[in-house]
Amino acid sequence: MSTFPPTGHELFDRHARKDGRSVAMMRAVDHGNSCVVEAEVYPPGVPASRPSRPGPYTFADTREATAFVTEAVEALMYLGCDIQAA
Repeated sequence: MSTFPPTGHELFDRHARKDGRSVAMMRAVDHGNSCVVEAEVYPPGVPASRPSRPGPYTFADTREATAFVTEAVEALMYLGCDIQAA
């Protein structure tokens, strides 16, 4: 379950794990006139209850937000992370 606050229309949620440990979560939210990608990052050695929250990243439309998340997911996969749709 996502820890992001409910706002707008959620398009999708992605969760990256490596060796069973959460690495990052990303959620795309359509606000009608823009699309926002929210992120939580779990740096090594930091308790999972205190993730870093970079962004949010605002895009003109869902296509741009989806491209951003797709590239981030591909990079995380390259680094050995397992990706799940949450």
